[in-house]
Amino acid sequence: MRFLKSVRSLLLALLLLVVPASSFAGVFVSVTIAPPVLPVYTQPPCPGDGYIWTPGYWAYGPDGYYWVPGTWVMPPTVGLLWTPGYWGWGDGVYVWHAGYWGPHIGFYGGVNYGFGYFGSGYEGGYWRDRHFYYNRTVNNVTITNVHIYNKTVINHVTVNRVSYNGGRGGIVAHENREQERAEREHHFEMTDRQRDHEHMAGGNRAFLASENHGRPSVAATPRPAEFHGPHVMPARAGGNPYAHPATRPVPRPENNMRRDDRSMPREDMRNNRAPEPRNQAPRPENSRPPTNGPHGNGGPHGDSGPRGNDGPHGNGPHGDREGHGDHGHDGRR
Repeated sequence: MRFLKSVRSLLLALLLLVVPASSFAGVFVSVTIAPPVLPVYTQPPCPGDGYIWTPGYWAYGPDGYYWVPGTWVMPPTVGLLWTPGYWGWGDGVYVWHAGYWGPHIGFYGGVNYGFGYFGSGYEGGYWRDRHFYYNRTVNNVTITNVHIYNKTVINHVTVNRVSYNGGRGGIVAHENREQERAEREHHFEMTDRQRDHEHMAGGNRAFLASENHGRPSVAATPRPAEFHGPHVMPARAGGNPYAHPATRPVPRPENNMRRDDRSMPREDMRNNRAPEPRNQAPRPENSRPPTNGPHGNGGPHGDSGPRGNDGPHGNGPHGDREGHGDHGHDGRR
């Protein structure tokens, strides 16, 4: 018995040496039952200049799926955008592909998270001259000391609340060339605040899908780990109760990994840290990646009010209304 354990340990060690650091995220949990649909909720107001919206998602823990509320987050450095994570079907299981920060938006499974993340790209704003310009058409931005503009775009994504790509009933979407290029860029893992936000949600049974039936009482927060207060938003609609799915740990297959040779390690959905890769690049504090304009071909709605991921989207052609904030800059590149 000891001999067999030693052999398994040796094989695991050899696997760690063979698998490139760029594609290694440790042993993680794959799930045999699809995650619940996305709950419907209202976006809390933006708390300040430079905050980027990160949509809520279903994570997985020892007691099953649990909701990680959407929240406004400060990026690791100026110029970075958030590519949301997503669940993808492959080899008979649902696998979580972690989100990341980068200069451009990559592939996130075609999932319509709302608020500018309509399945492809991001229509919530862009960086210019070290300032983030917010598209108020899809973001709840009421403060006056930020750069804002109003631009309505057409949403070509089928309106649903499906939270996974592939498999039975899943979203059918594939990477395009722009998203493939974005995934080869230098990426940064979630910030410490985001990690604390996810861990705190995972430690609260009220966020379990089996407890809240897919309709969490806290669906979105103004800042990470703030689960109380006047701007905490509950879900207005959810899905069906979920039984505890069967799980099994499997090594992450290379063909399901993001192609980023320089990416920082990410956590799995059970809060286990991945081994630190060799020659890990330190997180820059004051570096400035290239600025960029609006990305993707998803779009908001045909009116001027902030919307989420609920209800039908306007699908007719709409004109653009570019404006400016208190700093006198417009929203054009």
